[in-house]
Amino acid sequence: MIAFVQASSARKWLSAASTLACAIACVSAAHAQTAPAPADQGDAATAQGAADSGQNADIIVTGFRQSLGAAINLKRDTVSSVDAIVAEDIAKFPDQNLAESLQRIPGISIQRDGGEGRAISVRGLGAQFTRVRVNGLETVATSTDGASSNRDRSFDFNVFASELFNSIVVHKTAEASLDEGSLGAVVDLNTGNPLGGKYGLTLVGSATAAYNDLSKNWGPRLAGIASWKSADGRFGVALSGAYSSMDNQELGNNSVRWAQARFDSVDSTACWSQPNSGGTYRPSDACNTAALAFHPRIPRYGEVRHDRERLGITGSVQFAPTDATKISIDGLYSRFKETREEKWGEVLLRSNERSINVVNPVYDNNGNMISATLNDAWVRTEHYLRKSSTEFYQLGGTWDQDVGDKFRFTLLGGFSKSNADIPVETTVVFDDRDAQGYSYDYSNMKQPKLTFGTSVTDPANFQLAEIRDRPSNTTNEFKTAQLRTEWDAAEGLTVKVGTMWRRFDFKTEGYQRDTAVCGNGGKDLVLGTITCSPTSLFGPTAIYGFQATPQLSELFTLGKAGQPSGTTTQWLIPNLDAATAYTKLYDRPLLLDVGNNRSVREEVTGGYFQFDAKGELFGLEYALNAGMRYAKTDQTSTGINGTAPVTIKRSYEDWLPAVNVALFPAQDIIIRAAVADVMTRPTLGNLTPGGSADGFQYRVSYGNPYIDPFRATAYDIGIEWYFAPQSIFSVALFKKDVQSFPVAATISNATFTETGLPASVLVSSSPAALNPALQSQPIWTIATTVNGSGASLKGAEIALQLPFTFLPGIFKNFGVIANATFIDSSATYNVQGPATVPGGGLVSGLRTTTLFGVSKRAYNGTLYYEDQKFSARVSASYRGPYIDQNSGTGNVFEGYNSTVNVDASIRYKATDWLEFTIDGINLTDEYRDRYTDLDANRNYEYNHFGRTFQFGARLKM
Repeated sequence: MIAFVQASSARKWLSAASTLACAIACVSAAHAQTAPAPADQGDAATAQGAADSGQNADIIVTGFRQSLGAAINLKRDTVSSVDAIVAEDIAKFPDQNLAESLQRIPGISIQRDGGEGRAISVRGLGAQFTRVRVNGLETVATSTDGASSNRDRSFDFNVFASELFNSIVVHKTAEASLDEGSLGAVVDLNTGNPLGGKYGLTLVGSATAAYNDLSKNWGPRLAGIASWKSADGRFGVALSGAYSSMDNQELGNNSVRWAQARFDSVDSTACWSQPNSGGTYRPSDACNTAALAFHPRIPRYGEVRHDRERLGITGSVQFAPTDATKISIDGLYSRFKETREEKWGEVLLRSNERSINVVNPVYDNNGNMISATLNDAWVRTEHYLRKSSTEFYQLGGTWDQDVGDKFRFTLLGGFSKSNADIPVETTVVFDDRDAQGYSYDYSNMKQPKLTFGTSVTDPANFQLAEIRDRPSNTTNEFKTAQLRTEWDAAEGLTVKVGTMWRRFDFKTEGYQRDTAVCGNGGKDLVLGTITCSPTSLFGPTAIYGFQATPQLSELFTLGKAGQPSGTTTQWLIPNLDAATAYTKLYDRPLLLDVGNNRSVREEVTGGYFQFDAKGELFGLEYALNAGMRYAKTDQTSTGINGTAPVTIKRSYEDWLPAVNVALFPAQDIIIRAAVADVMTRPTLGNLTPGGSADGFQYRVSYGNPYIDPFRATAYDIGIEWYFAPQSIFSVALFKKDVQSFPVAATISNATFTETGLPASVLVSSSPAALNPALQSQPIWTIATTVNGSGASLKGAEIALQLPFTFLPGIFKNFGVIANATFIDSSATYNVQGPATVPGGGLVSGLRTTTLFGVSKRAYNGTLYYEDQKFSARVSASYRGPYIDQNSGTGNVFEGYNSTVNVDASIRYKATDWLEFTIDGINLTDEYRDRYTDLDANRNYEYNHFGRTFQFGARLKM
């Protein structure tokens, strides 16, 4: 049935496109002599705008304004909806981070990590819905920064130095000739073009020193390029490089979500027939109220250190032996290394509430135990270290050939590889499992007061309880070959036909050395897995690890994390070098992390035809493209089900029609409209045929290699007014009807035994692995992914770019760039809400809300000044709140609250060849505000990264 509907839809679109193409061909032939090209129209608009504004047409524009003008010209001269950012000069991209540049484009918001932009969303659709091409070749760059590694289709822009690129082009509407795979946008990143530069040798170098006021660290940023073009313009070569190193801090608090649970006692009312463990639950008003309220799972303050090093190299060779032939070879290499170190002081309520006594609980109107004092609490300090490195390289070649005056082709091919490696991901834990007098107070949800009642600076109170190491690797590879042809069939009519082959390989491998240290005060120190008995886990006086000593410890002092007065700010943490040597952690055998050993191969074959036409219809000038794209995807998914590898193969086809129309009712006005069928292939993590188990949240997840891609029909209409040189006011309306939308499906209140998975798939330090009795309790959720009923998204973009050249005196050197995006969307998800009975299971249901990643409001503004010597600009970016995923432990969704980021830049041109720069990033020291539960908006994390100031100089010869 599905195949029939797809085929019927394809025939419908094919028929419509053919009819439209024939009609356009006839009209084009009839009116070819009177129809100017869109490019000519754009030039006329620029000239008319200059005349209307009273300015001289021969004004020479340079610098930042020049880059804005070049971006407008690119936008104006295309039929589809396109936005761009263009470097104002060679090796002089206008921002320090590609993602932060992209947020200036209407409809684009970014997600920051470690204080800098990492991923983007376009018109409300997240990073996985955006395809990225580097020099025309689709690719994925995966960084290992952040709290978790990127194991999906999203592109991590922080892998690359911005100095390596000279333009970014964002295609917001689809064309048949444009690579498929995007519901959001196709983003083109372009490196050097030596034949487009000046003749002879060009040398450019820049050096910058960066300072962060939170970490109090300095770091270098260096870039250079050498480019040469022969005197006859037939041969060019360019080589560029960029290097930066910076150590930043992240300070704040984290709850690791909120949960419901039954405690040992509440205000001296015993909740169980025997204390600490075992027995039966005794309902009472005090115990039931505490059990049904949400409390923080792991309330904590801490520090995260981000030590980053980024190296990038590009090379380009271009050869044009004749005017009809051009051959280009482009290479790109990037290495992004990071050391991430975390230091936390916390209480582990998660799964340990059974032994905790609650005193003086306070509840709010959102169902939260907002403050309390805890006795017999599991006080824990953690020291975490992850060393990671991403190496990316790409090599591609292009042959552009004119065959006569009317036919030309482009042969494009290449390969890329992103290898994200984590050789070390180590956590060492100190525990004090019978601590008294711990108190928390989330009356100020973002900045709680967390106070330890017993000493957390005395080694005698701690034992070394857990050691973990989880090395992993994620590799993405692309191989691409394309042939594109163009035939000028008639005046004003071009026929485009192409074919393509692409193979994408994704593979992730994960291992773990996790173990709990327990029993006999140290006699269990052996290689291999250590098991713990339930009595040693839950008895508050049990010997569960190795006694902490000054030699195994170090003292941590919390900096400016936004903590209120009364918060404990000093505690012992394990010394990683001493603790890992003492426990011989790295000599222990590696075990499979089953859920993170999987792979996907997608081999895509297909092609397209497209008609490009321009002319005049009923006195109205137009330009359009219309066509059909076909893609067949052969998918192979491999995972581990229990202990056995499983491989599933399947194929599916997509027929993707697209039409873009541009109308020119006046010389300075363009009306654009587009409609297209678009698709994004399924999330990689959902395609594994295997299962994984979370022994901390009691959740088992299975993949589904048979889920369909995300499929949608996209509509777009907009008007652009080019009212003056380098100026535009535009409004665009867009809508996406998503017919195929995979969603989560869950079964609650199951036992782990019912899944059929062996206990070996559980992380050995998780509560479920340490206490086998939990595996037979009906507290588990079984989750998979199924094809959903669809979703919808609609919105509007408003943008203004205006240099104040109409003002007198110095004011004419100012200008403004501003845009706003408004989005409304709807999708229905399967969710698990709170338990309604103490100790009962979570309640499953349906919830309709926005699509994941959609901010309903986003605003960006830049005010700039530029004269012959001096330029300055300040930019502010607002992103409204959004949800980004389903949550856990009874919380319905989780996401981020709104943010405002302010950046500034100052440049002084001392001579034609020397320029000095100052940049300020995150000038307001904005906090990252993450929440869990859409309705209650409970604190998940509230962290800040400080301000970064960069002082530099640029030399051009």
